[in-house]
Amino acid sequence: MVMTQYGIKYAVHIITAHFGNLVAKVCETLLRRGPLTLRLLIRFTELTSSQVNNSLLILIQHNCVQAFTAVTEGEFGDAPKADTQYLALFSNVLHRMRFSKFLAIASEKLRKDKDCEELLEGLLQNGRLSMEQMVERAQSSKHAGNRPIPDIVHDSLFKLLNAHFVERCPAPEPSLSPKVEEQPPPKKRGAKAAKISEVPETLEQRVVESARPMEVLRFSMGDTNTEAEKSEHYSQISGQKRKHDDLEMVQDSGDADSVILWRANFDEFIRCLRHKACIEHVRSQFDDGVVNVLSAILEATRSSEKIVKTEITVPLSLDNIYEEVMKNEVGRSMTLDRVEASLSSLGCPGMDDYQINLRKIIEQAQIDEVESIVLKRYGRDAYRMFRFLSKTGGLVETEKISDSSFVDKNEAPKILYRLWKDEYLYMEKVALTVPRHSLCLLWRVDRYNLWEHVLDEMYHASLNLQLRQAYEMEENKELLSLPPDNRNEPLMKRFDRLKKVRGLLQSSLLKLDDALMLFHDF
Repeated sequence: MVMTQYGIKYAVHIITAHFGNLVAKVCETLLRRGPLTLRLLIRFTELTSSQVNNSLLILIQHNCVQAFTAVTEGEFGDAPKADTQYLALFSNVLHRMRFSKFLAIASEKLRKDKDCEELLEGLLQNGRLSMEQMVERAQSSKHAGNRPIPDIVHDSLFKLLNAHFVERCPAPEPSLSPKVEEQPPPKKRGAKAAKISEVPETLEQRVVESARPMEVLRFSMGDTNTEAEKSEHYSQISGQKRKHDDLEMVQDSGDADSVILWRANFDEFIRCLRHKACIEHVRSQFDDGVVNVLSAILEATRSSEKIVKTEITVPLSLDNIYEEVMKNEVGRSMTLDRVEASLSSLGCPGMDDYQINLRKIIEQAQIDEVESIVLKRYGRDAYRMFRFLSKTGGLVETEKISDSSFVDKNEAPKILYRLWKDEYLYMEKVALTVPRHSLCLLWRVDRYNLWEHVLDEMYHASLNLQLRQAYEMEENKELLSLPPDNRNEPLMKRFDRLKKVRGLLQSSLLKLDDALMLFHDF
């Protein structure tokens, strides 16, 4: 999904709140103009070289900017020219608002391991850390115990790597050839272009992919003394047994003196949130048995999906699915026939191997989210007409929409016009000459453009919630600075009111972000 105007404003607000105006100005310039060289960045921002350099260092440290080398062919027989450019990572900027969700996921998966949680929190707060920096941070916050701090950090990092919640930092400056960097020609948006999965890969995705370490190193501790002990760890990473010689060859090819930097793996957290969204959507449609079967399949295919991101889960036999289902209390009460019926409800064909189409579940969740917005904003009549058009897919005339959705023929054109005016419907005028000269209005739901419009509205709403929260905190900063003992009854009422407003704003922002991820991240 492309960046929208309010999406850029929202991202700039996040950077401003976290790092200040100077860093935000550099980030905004990159978001609006695309990848730029240092010289052009200084020119467009009108900042000094030192200010731009420092801002870039902060943004790179916190994984919001990726440098890369763009190689262009020389003219008139000249040698190829390589320029270092800087690209803002829009998705990573938005992820900064999801750190609490990431920590909650890690806490649940790692069974509330406090050492792992503290290490992950440090990486989220600081962006990138070396092993030495992680040990120093742990020593400043932990009391001396029975185990040495370096051992605790080492074991915690190993657990996080094994769960793929932490990864090695990408290459500082990958190289993109002219062929890779070349943008494909834009395609016309039509009914067939509605599927988001058909959108060509963006420059951001290509740069991130080229900078990412190969899988054998991405989740590797890099300790040659303990490689034998961690062979099972590598087999989980790759999905198959790696040859020991290949691993040693890859490790020897790196610089032994270089310091390994670690960061949180946003891809894994988004994958977990995506699975959670699929489960919650299925829960709203079916019973607990279907939910339990879907959860079992996602858990059984988790290690395979870590390496290859697919829209369809890897094939599993019915026996393997049933074995996974039986691992929890709800599943033990399910018969094999009920598991098969649940698979049928999930749209799995009755074959030897079963696969779940996660893309279809997400697409249906997106449709339900938009229909919910139409229902709340425009009423039940508009909801019925919009839902009819969404299911029909093609162009439909006003009278047929009115009859099919049981809406008064006098009210239907007004509602349709309002939806069209707010960019929720596409309208096409057709001139008719038989039996008399007249103008016919045809309507349809253009999902590609509508999804982009809805996403922009969500960015706008998120920005407004953030601004309101900042306003409330600024207005009551004197109240917050007072010790609790110095607050009289009127001040306590103000404090309680601020606490409720802040909680409501934060809760609304988290729920809105869940809907936002449906359209941008999933």
